[in-house]
Amino acid sequence: MSFLRPSDEPAVAVRQLSRWLEQDVPDPLLIETSGSTGRPKGVVVPRRAVLASVGASARRLGASGRWLLALPSSYVAGVQVVVRSLVAGHAPTVVEGLDIATALAAGDSDVPAFVSLVPTQLHRILADPEQLAALARCHTVLVGGGGLDPALRRRAEDRGVRVVTTYGSSETAGGCVYDGLPLDGVGVTIGADGRIRIAGPTLFSHYHDDPDLTAESVVDGWFLTSDAGRFDEDGRLRVVGRIDDVVVSGGVKVPLSTVAERLREHLLVQQAEVFGVPDPEWGHRVVAVLVGTARDAELRDWVSVHHPRSWAPREFHRVERLPLLPNGKVDRQALQAGL
Repeated sequence: MSFLRPSDEPAVAVRQLSRWLEQDVPDPLLIETSGSTGRPKGVVVPRRAVLASVGASARRLGASGRWLLALPSSYVAGVQVVVRSLVAGHAPTVVEGLDIATALAAGDSDVPAFVSLVPTQLHRILADPEQLAALARCHTVLVGGGGLDPALRRRAEDRGVRVVTTYGSSETAGGCVYDGLPLDGVGVTIGADGRIRIAGPTLFSHYHDDPDLTAESVVDGWFLTSDAGRFDEDGRLRVVGRIDDVVVSGGVKVPLSTVAERLREHLLVQQAEVFGVPDPEWGHRVVAVLVGTARDAELRDWVSVHHPRSWAPREFHRVERLPLLPNGKVDRQALQAGL
């Protein structure tokens, strides 16, 4: 079986995907996952799944137009940006160095402009008044690839940016849940173990050369994600972390992503990731790696305001910035290896 592997060179990827959209019987895409929390996988995604996602996204946003490509073109989020723009009849504009203003000015101002970012990119743009003003002129800014700090979202929206958070993966042809609500045709349930399960027309077909993993991951038409979630009182999906992102420290179960989310809400913390490190006394000790200036004791108290004191990290490591993968996600594997 042959595949189309989207290039990491944006101009090449645009040509590839343009031809792919025109073919009568196209090869499926082979998209490599980032491997941010485990080994990379080859995800096989048919064109029908990509187009189902593109159509559902446009209906949810209430418009279509030109997309600015600020994400790697070989990953599913970048592929979606390119295809959304091409289907709408516009060549995507590549964003160089997060220069949204220049990319936005390169196209027809009468055509709605859209962009997809990861939280780290949004954080950096908010520090640049010129780029922030340009971002606010976009019709919608999709933010995915990781949890978005509510305070960061409020800062962006207070400055006129229309933010829509997305949840999804390569296996779902990109974001399939917008602001907690599944796109048209997408089904979302929570399993007995708290695992998020997704069904619908945007699903991948299989993992390349890994039938066992495919059988484990797709059961009765439902894709079993690696994420734990719950529904809020208004029915919106809330992702609470990876299903395996819980450690036992001193006999207490600690959800690491929940602790990290709480740390990120502190005014003196710009970025934070939390890990469980094997410990002979505690089983695991909770360790935070962060960008910020808040003191250790202050951060422990901050976590304890909303969560058990036992969840607070026992160690804090401060860095100038968190390492990133090519797709803009935090490289958790590299961080954990350094602890």
